[in-house]
Parts: sequence; structure tokens; C-alpha cells
Amino acid sequence: MKNIEELVEFAIGLVATETGFSLNFIQKVILRESLLENKKTYAQQAEENHYSESYIKFSVAPKLWQLLSQAIGEKVNKTNLLALLEQHLVNQNNPSPTETTTAMSGVGLTAEHYVLESPEGQVPLASSLYVERSTIEQTCYQEILQPRAFIRIKAPRKMGKTSLIARILDYGSSQNYHTVRLSLHCAGTEVFASSDRFLRWFCTNVTQQLGLASRLNDYWDEDMGALMNSTIYFQGYILKETSNPIILALDGIDQLFEYPGLAGDFFVLLRSWYEETKDTSVWQKLRVVMAHSVEVYIPLPTNRSPFNVGLAIELPTFSPEQVQDLAQRHQLPLTKLELDQLMKLTGGFPYLIRLALYHSIRLKLPLQTLLQDATIDRGIYQKHLQSLLWNFQQHPKLADAFQQVLTAPIQLETEVAFKLKRLGLVHLVDSQATVSCELYRDYFRHYFFCF
Repeated sequence: MKNIEELVEFAIGLVATETGFSLNFIQKVILRESLLENKKTYAQQAEENHYSESYIKFSVAPKLWQLLSQAIGEKVNKTNLLALLEQHLVNQNNPSPTETTTAMSGVGLTAEHYVLESPEGQVPLASSLYVERSTIEQTCYQEILQPRAFIRIKAPRKMGKTSLIARILDYGSSQNYHTVRLSLHCAGTEVFASSDRFLRWFCTNVTQQLGLASRLNDYWDEDMGALMNSTIYFQGYILKETSNPIILALDGIDQLFEYPGLAGDFFVLLRSWYEETKDTSVWQKLRVVMAHSVEVYIPLPTNRSPFNVGLAIELPTFSPEQVQDLAQRHQLPLTKLELDQLMKLTGGFPYLIRLALYHSIRLKLPLQTLLQDATIDRGIYQKHLQSLLWNFQQHPKLADAFQQVLTAPIQLETEVAFKLKRLGLVHLVDSQATVSCELYRDYFRHYFFCF
């Protein structure tokens, strides 16, 4: 019999190649256990990995067997999995003459199964292109199970915050938790007119996503103030009406930084709810995940800020190994020269990496060819760079500051520095701002100094 780990890796690769799907953590666990001589039951696997048995038995496992059956081309179950994988591995290592000829004749057997995904927006849950950041995902999954969970995810725009939130919520759903996801990017400007207006919008959205009837007017008393009204509404209605924990995910809270008074009220409210989880059992059902792009520059008293409690997660850029892995998932393995050029140009920023790989596949052009014109207006980053340029046109103060950074590392005004970091344009090290990657350095140096 082949080594179990070899068969597991072979199966994972086969599913990705033949179906375009990437197995998640718990699917890999079930796969590995199913190949062992002494197999654990679904109940045992669920308990050991902190999942509900029903989710494993009726959701995860059936999907796994479906994917394996599709990849292998035969009906797969626990009984025949080992034999089928061993036979397929032997066939792959010793292809028939017909298979060899077909594989060498063009783009290869697997090309027809590859589905090109746009790099814009959240990476879908079923995508084979989601790159896990070492232990970050598993750390978040374990943390969200804790009664006082409060996870803070920080990273510049287009770094994967929303994709990580989606996976935390999906994991929460597997535990039969209720999930609520609010993106402040979707709120109209009128919502931010006052704390009262915003918190009514906030409470209404949570109520609807939980499938509860709105009783906001029954709990809202103008004499009590918006913060107390929200607290009473959550404690007296929402948390009492739900039997299982609630994961409240807040994406794009940077929007609030433009409204300091409102932001101060809301952040103090979140901190007060976190403190309630210490002593009030009903509040322990609330688990919070929030994502923001920059450090918080709104002054808040230490004991009233939600930004110094819970678990802090800062998403890193991709390493060269992760970029090479992602390229292979695109069926586009990189030479060392191409990998070095791509890392130098993009600094490992996930969106910039994915955009380059996407265009290389879509345009059927070598990556090295695309990178030659990457920093000019007609290059593959044209729309992205023009979007950043539009930001500078709308905020001349940011443009002036970035011009200074292009000349030499410099210490900037705190708010300006954080806004540039939010856009991914600078790194901040010891209060010094430096250009984050060669793409931005070359493009904007040409624009500002040669225009």
C-alpha cells in the first residue's frame, strides 16, 4: 500500500485539477481518516475537530465523496477509496501511450477542467484559489468557539479580509451558530448622519439577517439614548430570542473614521458589549469579528476602546512560496526569474499577484511579457492604478504626501500616513513611510515628476 500522506496529497491535487475545487480543512481530515485501517466515525471526527456531527455527516462528507467521484470518474465511498486512489496513482505514474500522446499534444488533459476566476472581490468559499495564511485561519476558527470571542482583522485594501471573514462565518455555520455579516461599505451616506440613525440601521440589519421580526420601536426610547437603546434591544430581544451563539461580522469599519463622533459612540458600544460578556451569560452568545484597513487614529480612552481587546490578526503579504503555489493552481508554474520579477513588482500583495496571473491566462501571454508593460497606463494594472490616481485627485493632501514618500522615506502626519497605508501604497516602519512596491513607485514617479 502507498504511503497514506502520499495518497492524501494525490487526492487533493486530483480534486483540484479535475473539478477546480480545493478541499477545506475538515474535508482533508475526513479524507485522511478514510484511508486509515482503523477508521474513526464521523461522530469522533466531529468531536475532535470541534464540528457538529450532523454537519460532518450530512454536509461535509457527501460533498467530499461527490468531488472524489467526479475527480476519479467512478463512484467513491469509504470502502473503495483506498483501492481507487492507489490504482489512479499507478496509472498516472505509468500512463498508456494514448494518454502520453494526448498530454503532449497541446495544453494537456487538465486544461479543460480549469475555470478562470476573476480576482475582484471575495474569493468564493469553494474556490481552489484561496491561499491560507499559515495558521491564521485555524487560529480564528478556534477563537470563534470561545464565549468571549472578539477578532480584529487588520490589513490594507484588497488583502483578503472579506474572504477570511467569509470562512470564519462558514465555520461558525458548521457549528450551528447564527451568523450576521454587515459591510459598512454598503451603507448609504444618510445612515451616518447621527449615532441614532446609524444604530437603528445596525439593529434592523442584524434583526433581519437572523430572521427575527423587527421590534425596534418597542425597545427604542428617545430619552434613553441610542447606545443604551441598542444594548437593551440586543440583550432583551435579539440574544434572548436566539438559542445558539451569534457571530457578528463587521467589514469595512474604516467608513466610520470619517465620522469621528459616530465612530467614537459605536466603538465604545462594542467595548461595553465585550465587557458584558464577563458577567452576563446571555452576552456570552455574542461573538464579534471586525475588519479594518488601518490603525485607528480616532482618540479613544484605553478602557473604552475595542481595539485593544480580543484576538488581533494582521494579514501578511504572500511569500514567494505562496505565490508559486497560487501560480500552479492557475496551471501557470513560474520560472525563478518570473517569480522574482513578480515579487519585486507587487511586494507580494495578493490582489496584484492574482491580477497578473489572471491576465496571463486570459490573454494567453507569458507573464514576463505582461510585466514589461505593467507600470504604464495600457498595462494590466491600468484600472487599479487609475483608481488610486482618482483618490489622489480627490484628496490633494494625500497626493502631496505620497510625492514626498516617492523621493525618500519620511515621517508623515498620522492620519495621512494611515490613509496611504489603507490604500496599500506605503509601509510604515518606525514612523517612517516607504513605498510599498515597485509598481507604485515606478508608475507614480513617472506621473508626478514626468507628467
